[in-house]
Amino acid sequence: MSKDFLKDAVCLVTGGAQGIGWATARRLAEAGGTVHVCDISEEHLRTAREQAARLLTPERFRFTRCDVSDRGQVEAWCAGILKEAGRIDVLVNNAAFVRWQDVVDMSVEDVERTMAVGFNALVYTTKAVLPSMLARGSGHIVNMGSSAGRVFAGSSSAAYSAMKAAVGGYTQTLQAELAHTPVHVMLVRPGTVAGTDFFGKHVPSARMPRLADFVPPLAPEELAQALVEGLEHRTLVLDRPRSLGSMYLLFDLAPGAMRWLLRQGGSARSDFSKAPGRDS
Repeated sequence: MSKDFLKDAVCLVTGGAQGIGWATARRLAEAGGTVHVCDISEEHLRTAREQAARLLTPERFRFTRCDVSDRGQVEAWCAGILKEAGRIDVLVNNAAFVRWQDVVDMSVEDVERTMAVGFNALVYTTKAVLPSMLARGSGHIVNMGSSAGRVFAGSSSAAYSAMKAAVGGYTQTLQAELAHTPVHVMLVRPGTVAGTDFFGKHVPSARMPRLADFVPPLAPEELAQALVEGLEHRTLVLDRPRSLGSMYLLFDLAPGAMRWLLRQGGSARSDFSKAPGRDS
């Protein structure tokens, strides 16, 4: 595929005004795409607009407030872009709702919200854009999974893990259905991505295993770069860091041993709210 395959591409990123989503939106724009960012947070949208205005190509960004758990809002957002641009080339489903609590402490409403934002919304966007991609004979759909949806070892949120597992199952089944079509579907499963609200607001180090201190975390920009490279190479499953594969294999072969290993040493001591390499 040509290095400029994203030139003039019409791209959508949900949950795109902060963290991994915003890093991905910037990288897609750098590659030549016009990027439609939606987010529910007015604060994040305002900050992203301010940052975009200082970039070399601010005209490549479009910002919309959208609650992706609301099917009507999602369908209207996608339909408006299709009407304006005539096509959608790349869809990145990144939005998530995070509450990192034990099952006994987490409300049913928060569990439902977790699934609605992280999984239901993915279904809404996919159904909204896939027919036009198939009709045009091209398109990419990227779904943000997680290592938490692959290894179930405690200390995480059962709701979040279940949601990410659902994302993985849906995505890989969709890949099988579309295997003989030109539409590319990619599942991204990151490990620890530091320097975002995920750890800054929702997941304290005390809820992370000590082992996390010994696996270098990714910066959002590193994951975004890997994602764009995955699009170029039509990767099906993107695990970052690559060492996650060994952890998945151990969990598949000996889940008890994996859970024991993750209990050793207590909690993590690193501050994952800071991007890698930052001291303050």
